[in-house]
Amino acid sequence: MYIGKKLLLLGSGELGKEVIIEAQRLGVETVAVDRYEHAPAMQVAHRSYVIDMLDRQALRDIVEREKPDLIVPEIEAIATAELVKLEEEGYRVIPTARAAQLTMDREGIRRLASETLGLPTAGYRFADTYEQFGQAAREMGFPCVVKPLMSSSGKGQSVCRSEADLDRSWTIAMEGGRVQQARVIVEEFISFESEITLLTVRSVNGTLFCPPIGHIQKDGDYIESWQPHEMTEQQIAEAKRIAGVITDALGGTGIFGVELFLAKDKVYFSEVSPRPHDTGLVTLVSQNLSEFALHARAILGYPIPEIYVTSPGASRPLKAVEQLDEYRIDGMGEALSVPQTQIRVFGKPVTKVGRRMAVTLSTADSVEEARVRAKQALDHLSIHDE
Repeated sequence: MYIGKKLLLLGSGELGKEVIIEAQRLGVETVAVDRYEHAPAMQVAHRSYVIDMLDRQALRDIVEREKPDLIVPEIEAIATAELVKLEEEGYRVIPTARAAQLTMDREGIRRLASETLGLPTAGYRFADTYEQFGQAAREMGFPCVVKPLMSSSGKGQSVCRSEADLDRSWTIAMEGGRVQQARVIVEEFISFESEITLLTVRSVNGTLFCPPIGHIQKDGDYIESWQPHEMTEQQIAEAKRIAGVITDALGGTGIFGVELFLAKDKVYFSEVSPRPHDTGLVTLVSQNLSEFALHARAILGYPIPEIYVTSPGASRPLKAVEQLDEYRIDGMGEALSVPQTQIRVFGKPVTKVGRRMAVTLSTADSVEEARVRAKQALDHLSIHDE
């Protein structure tokens, strides 16, 4: 009987599903955990569990039962204090328990980046009440960006453009947060030319960088990504410097999604996720090794000789517009008729408004054409009640 390492995945969405697949290709036994049944990664894992991810005892019970070689968080909303204890007891948390704890909320990582490491960021304030929020927004000046301290896929973010928007932005932040807490971050609005994700891999053979991924967000959630994104040599050098500094501070091994703003004369740090990034779904078709293959190799201690773009690529997520307990996705035949195009259907059990249910992935001779193809394919897809 083959005996390999065991990986416990905490959070079993579409990104975790791809991590599980890549880990299994390298002979890893996989266990998927999430707060709801039939999550995407559970559909391909060897075993799965459903628990409250913020329940420290429930998390510990599964770890002690499975005794994994690797504990791999895929989302922020986890009982990270328990991960710290488990790491102290000898369990290996990816990339580290401290990294998972720091990036669980935006305050920890922003203070580390700006106040400890001195990286260029937008100005910011924190607020615990609506009154503090209003004061912070006025001090920051309008427009400003409002975010809950913890959210997934950008939920809860908005641009507060004037006093009249205060109520709306506060409500969006409160409804979009992953945990019931009032604390928000109010950020300076930066006029940037573009925003990118610089996927950064810490591995046994050093730190490597993927070619930059450009993306467009709406209400804090990505609606399109492409690779490579055009940048000057100076911008690339500064982006790598920033990504190297923040990932060195977090430590461990694996892939990090470092989000950056590109202005005419400056590169700003925005956020970092110590795991594969949603905008990096494009790497499933654009790179020699996808971000998920890179993550699996890095955390297992295997070398990564090189990373390069095999073809310009683009991605477009399909999002639900209503909540459905039973649904189907129509138009896949037409979408797959678009040249050099693939589809990934995530298989989530139910739809929710704004929830990503699938993604189109296209390649072409140029980024521009790949973006056109991904959009053409997406336009063919629709979600309907079964």
